[in-house]
Amino acid sequence: MQAAAFTALTGPDGVEVIDQPEPQPGPDEAVLDVGACAINRHDLWILEGESAMVGEGALPFVTGLDVAGTVRAVGTDVRGVEPGDEVLLCPNETCGSCRFCREGPENRCERFSLYHGGLAEQACVQADRLLALPEGVDARTAAAIPTAYMTAAHMLRRADVGPSDLVFVPGATGGVGVAAIQLADIRGARTIGTSSSASKLEAVSDLGLDHAIQATDPDAIREQVEPIGQPDAVMNHLGGEYTNLGVRVMRRGGTMAICGRTAGGSSSIHLTDLFLNHKEVVGSTMGTQDDLRRLLDLVAVGELEPVIDSTYPLAETDAAFAAMTERESVGKLVVEP
Repeated sequence: MQAAAFTALTGPDGVEVIDQPEPQPGPDEAVLDVGACAINRHDLWILEGESAMVGEGALPFVTGLDVAGTVRAVGTDVRGVEPGDEVLLCPNETCGSCRFCREGPENRCERFSLYHGGLAEQACVQADRLLALPEGVDARTAAAIPTAYMTAAHMLRRADVGPSDLVFVPGATGGVGVAAIQLADIRGARTIGTSSSASKLEAVSDLGLDHAIQATDPDAIREQVEPIGQPDAVMNHLGGEYTNLGVRVMRRGGTMAICGRTAGGSSSIHLTDLFLNHKEVVGSTMGTQDDLRRLLDLVAVGELEPVIDSTYPLAETDAAFAAMTERESVGKLVVEP
């Protein structure tokens, strides 16, 4: 079979389509014919050599978390999944024995990790991480859901966002940003979103964004947020200087959930404002398999439509990553082997 592998951690030019042996399932595994696999900022960090998870010694490395397709074969101990089933993988990998695996939520597992291997014609996965695709939901649509929408759903829950709340989303046109806007809208919340691009903000406004701010400088953004109101919650997938911005604009008792570091891996925040106004800053990673099941149900009944910017064949996986580096897309980039 063919796979789009990272053969050098140098950016998009380090992606090469190579031949690999067809995988065989272990006792509790399933092999999928991959119909679609979305790519994420997580994958790009690996490709650019910025992830501690994967070094030069692991090359060639096949990434790809968000996998949907058709079951080709199953292991001897697998029950409830059969060849021919159309499925979506929950990419969470957990130990199954720590207190968070026992008591939940599973994404706090002490040895939490993520599946890699979906950028290939076939993928070998844990069978108990597979969810059946509802009727009418195809592989391309399903593959756009896991990382971005699970992450956004968990962040909204961490910040206890409800109807009429005001939610601030810096960087509202990326995968997690778009997902946060859509899911906040489903909850009945109002949203403020930022981007450097007027056309991208217009696209997200069509998805439910209430207040669009075309700016990237935190001071300029703050000046435009304040007349709108004090957000009840901030969905921060950028990190860096946007963290202090989030703290400053939030209302008294507000909550900011942080899931990423695209704008920087460290932040300085105004501590006096934080503690005197009872504001909270919480970390958030991915979501749970039940989150993914609920998101699939929302798609099936037409309440949620995952946003896909572009699709690529396996041979053009390098172009998909190049598009991600250029930051021109709105929504997900999906590879279809």
